[in-house]
Amino acid sequence: MGIAFKGIIDAKEIQFDELKDKIIVVDSFNLLYQFLTTIRGRDGTALMDSKGRITSHLVGLFSRITKLMSYGIKLAFVFDGKPPELKKKESERRRELKNEAQLKYDKAVEEEDIDSMKKYGGRTVRLTAELISEAKELLGYLGLPIIQAPSEGEAQAAYIVKKGDAYAAVSQDYDSLLHGATHLVRNLSIAGKKKKGLGYETYKPEMVVLSDTLNSLGIDQNQLIVLAMLIGTDYNIGGVKGIGPQNALKLVRQYGADFDTLFSQVKWEFDVPWTEVYYLIKKMPVTDEYRLEWKEINIEKLKEFLISRDFSEERIESSLKQLGKSSSERKQKSLFEFS
Repeated sequence: MGIAFKGIIDAKEIQFDELKDKIIVVDSFNLLYQFLTTIRGRDGTALMDSKGRITSHLVGLFSRITKLMSYGIKLAFVFDGKPPELKKKESERRRELKNEAQLKYDKAVEEEDIDSMKKYGGRTVRLTAELISEAKELLGYLGLPIIQAPSEGEAQAAYIVKKGDAYAAVSQDYDSLLHGATHLVRNLSIAGKKKKGLGYETYKPEMVVLSDTLNSLGIDQNQLIVLAMLIGTDYNIGGVKGIGPQNALKLVRQYGADFDTLFSQVKWEFDVPWTEVYYLIKKMPVTDEYRLEWKEINIEKLKEFLISRDFSEERIESSLKQLGKSSSERKQKSLFEFS
């Protein structure tokens, strides 16, 4: 959804070491879009191998995931299933935006306008079945659990966390909080210095704790869902006209649990009643059919897969060597502490 919660929800900066030995569930679609959008050439084109296959997502996954694994973080990956019917309008809106960006990008190519090519290139990203399949294949060779959600990945990630099978959900969006994830980690995949304009901006991992958030806002879980609906979700795009985050919070506090009265007082100008959006978020389909098991890295298959896509063997071995070194150091430290 990408709810505009920034500014009303506080997050605490954390260190990678704080996640050591903890199971965290990654919203895979969110992560793949990040890589496909940001890992691009100077002219805005996606990275490709010699056969013309996109590799931006694989470059991001391999480099960032092995780095996170070296900290002893136990990663599991959830993939989206069938989107809810109510999401059709948002999907159409995004498709139109991508089409518009493609036209602007094509024009920039004709005019050899590198800056505009870079500006619009990342906005044309489409996550295809082939790209998703390749991501799953790579994660499988890394020995990491893959979970198929029946619907929204963020809801499934939140469910796993709520059950106590994982410590936190990982996403740049706040959606998993609506589904009850007790902890949300942001910036995990983009941590570090990133070029912005003429300078650089530093991103650090941050943690959002649901209980702290609700206490700070002075609302409960159900009110958090309503707060999101007033601001806008994928199921009611743009939210209620004229109501920003601060005003929405004020209204939610004012009306408490009397949501009927609240929505009768604001202009709910959508094709479906507010209750349909509310209960979709609250009762999003999830599954218990998942296994959180970590296996040894299949080095032979991993190398074969990546080298076939023009990754250098030296680069692969360097990442795996660092990963092995970190694992060995952690084991030695654990033995020392035990003794």
